[in-house]
Amino acid sequence: MAVTPDYDADPERFRLASRITRSYLIGARSLHDHVAAKLLHAGFPRVLDIGCGEGALNGALPDPPPFRLVGLDASATMLRAHPGPAVRGDAARLPFRDASFGAVVAVNMLCHLADPRVALREARRVLVPGGLLLVSATCRDDSPELAPVWQPEPTPFDAEDAPSKVCDVFGEVEVERWDAPLLTLPDPAAVRDYLIARRMPREHAAKASEHLRTPLPITKRGALVLARR
Repeated sequence: MAVTPDYDADPERFRLASRITRSYLIGARSLHDHVAAKLLHAGFPRVLDIGCGEGALNGALPDPPPFRLVGLDASATMLRAHPGPAVRGDAARLPFRDASFGAVVAVNMLCHLADPRVALREARRVLVPGGLLLVSATCRDDSPELAPVWQPEPTPFDAEDAPSKVCDVFGEVEVERWDAPLLTLPDPAAVRDYLIARRMPREHAAKASEHLRTPLPITKRGALVLARR
């Protein structure tokens, strides 16, 4: 099933997740930093960021970026805080001409769609020949340290099946899997906030945080899938 976005109804949940990652990240590089490094190396003049939110990819790039970065998001609330060029639109019906971009990025957003293949076909359409797709997804057993109190809901685009779904559209893929500590939650309040950011009701998150020993490392499991048009 798809995970219904709540970025307009409850934008603070999304912002809470971003703050927690920034505050307790282990090491200096986030997933957006990793994607940004690949885009800088690729050297395409135009890049589309589908599901751009409030501009996390912009923040991982030099200011200004050495290419034109265009964001797209369905949430008007997210776009109001976006720092660069961005449009409101549907990933399944991109408002761009064929072969408009050298690279298309979708970080942890295809899970929100009932049929991610429609958006993947649209991404392929707007890529130039030889253009690069970068999409990411989390595993069904992400954050295993939280398993006693929380587990991710299955989505239409989990890391387990993301490579095959991209391959259906692009024909060939490269997969970078990750299974490593992402952050360390220092106390029950941080655990509570992390659970709220994962969509657990606030009252349940407060109770659940009392059953986990802190400091609590959180392991991130997922995959970055790359493909060429």
